[in-house]
Amino acid sequence: MTAAAPTDADLIAAHASGDPHAFSELVRRHRDRMWAVALRTLRDPEEAADALQDAFISAFRAAANFRAESQVTTWLHRIVVNACLDRVRRRQARPTVPLPETGVNEPATPRDSMADRETRLVIKEALAQLPEDQRMPIVLVDVEGYSVSETAKMLGIAEGTVKSRCARGRAKLAKVLGHLRNPDALANVPTPESKRERGGRSGAQREREGR
Repeated sequence: MTAAAPTDADLIAAHASGDPHAFSELVRRHRDRMWAVALRTLRDPEEAADALQDAFISAFRAAANFRAESQVTTWLHRIVVNACLDRVRRRQARPTVPLPETGVNEPATPRDSMADRETRLVIKEALAQLPEDQRMPIVLVDVEGYSVSETAKMLGIAEGTVKSRCARGRAKLAKVLGHLRNPDALANVPTPESKRERGGRSGAQREREGR
C-alpha cells in the first residue's frame, strides 16, 4: 500500500524543517496556476516570468513563517500578486507590451479547438484593456475563483473596494465581450440600407392602399 501524498501544508512544514526537496514539489504543483495569474496580470511573458521567480524566492524565504491561517495556494497567490504589483509600480512609466498568443516561458497546454483559442485570445485582449486596479480583482475573483474577502486580503484593500472595482471592470468587459454572449446581436442590427429598404417597401404599400 502506497503512502498518501503529502499535503501542501506538509510540504511547507517539511521545507521549514530542512527537507531539500519539499519546496521544489510545492513549486511543481502550483507553478502553472501561479504563472497564469502573473501573465493575466502583467500581460508580458518576460515580466510575468520575472515576477513569478521573485514570488517563489520570497515564498522560499518566508515559508518558515507560514502559520496555516489560510490555504497554501492562497498564501502563494498573495505573494505572486504582490510581486506583480511591485513590477507594475516599476513599469508605470513604460509602455505596455501586447500579449502574444504564446510565450517562451509559458507552460505547455493541450491543443484546443480554433474557436476556443480565439475566444481565449479575445478575453485576454479585453482584460488587457482594463486599468491595472480593475484587472487584478477581476482576475482573482472571476478567473481564479477567490472570494471578495480573500481578494481584499491579497491586494491589501477593503472588500468594498474590491466589489466596486470588479463592478466597473465587468461593465467594461460586458461592452467588449457582449458579442460572445449573443453572437447574433450584430447580425440583427439594422443597417442604413436595410432601413431605407424597409422604408421604401412601406411607402409602396401605402401608395397601393391609397394612403
